[in-house]
Amino acid sequence: MNLKKLPNSIFYFLTFLSAVGLVVLTVGLVVTLAVESRPAFQRFGFFRFLLSTDWNYTDQIYGALRPLTGTVLATLGAAVLAVPVALGISVFLTELCPHKLKSPIAVAIELLAAIPSIIYGLWGLFVLAPFVETYIQPFFSGTLGGLPWAGGFFQVRLAGGLNLLTASMVLAVMILPFVASLAREGFDQVPEVLKESAYGLGATRWETILAVVWPTAQKAVVGGIIMATGRALGETMAVAYVIGNRHGALDSIFSPYVTITSVIANEFNEAGPIQMSALFALTLALFLANLLVLSLARYLMRQK
Repeated sequence: MNLKKLPNSIFYFLTFLSAVGLVVLTVGLVVTLAVESRPAFQRFGFFRFLLSTDWNYTDQIYGALRPLTGTVLATLGAAVLAVPVALGISVFLTELCPHKLKSPIAVAIELLAAIPSIIYGLWGLFVLAPFVETYIQPFFSGTLGGLPWAGGFFQVRLAGGLNLLTASMVLAVMILPFVASLAREGFDQVPEVLKESAYGLGATRWETILAVVWPTAQKAVVGGIIMATGRALGETMAVAYVIGNRHGALDSIFSPYVTITSVIANEFNEAGPIQMSALFALTLALFLANLLVLSLARYLMRQK
């Protein structure tokens, strides 16, 4: 045995063991969720469980459609609110910002990303929810000189600021720094020679951003947006504080509702056997959804 190669062999073995251990851990997690979810799937049926809106504690009947719908709507709402602002921030930092301001703004964005989610939840509960109840809901109901014609999905049916809109707004603030950072990285990868060529041909800064910077970095930026938005799928406490946690029909964006994470956080401690299995089934669905979103994001970012 060559003793000189022994340190390299040990290093290779340890790194290989770490990589394999991560794969085994992930597979074990999926297997555990699948096994624990089996009683719910056997009792209700796989597709019936996913498509049912029932969540009845008395009759022990549970369905995943409303938590799934709430998760998707809250995430999409957060993306709609956060992405335009984040893209504006990233374009400003990469193309327009004076050099002396780049570092302070970048540090501020990183600090926002480091704030624990429970702090965002408390902020949403004590600051944002009263603001929504006092100003935004009356605006759509017409009592604040706003939109007396507003109806349908924007109609205010229930009082209070704990609703789907507030949850989306909290999630938007939470994912904003991640979207801005990843979009900025995408824009920074555009070669300077392309932008200088555009300026040399007489293009304005705005035309250069639209015709050169965005098309070149588009896939990387979109992949980063999807990856950052996917983080909103698994947020727990911040959403549980402000969404209202009601298993009723979703009448409007101002109605209290549920997400997968809020249901798990609120009902895990007191769940019976079947309800616990249903919660594990929801967890499995959330895991697979996150896996799908992150895989799509990685694919787009590798196509840059």
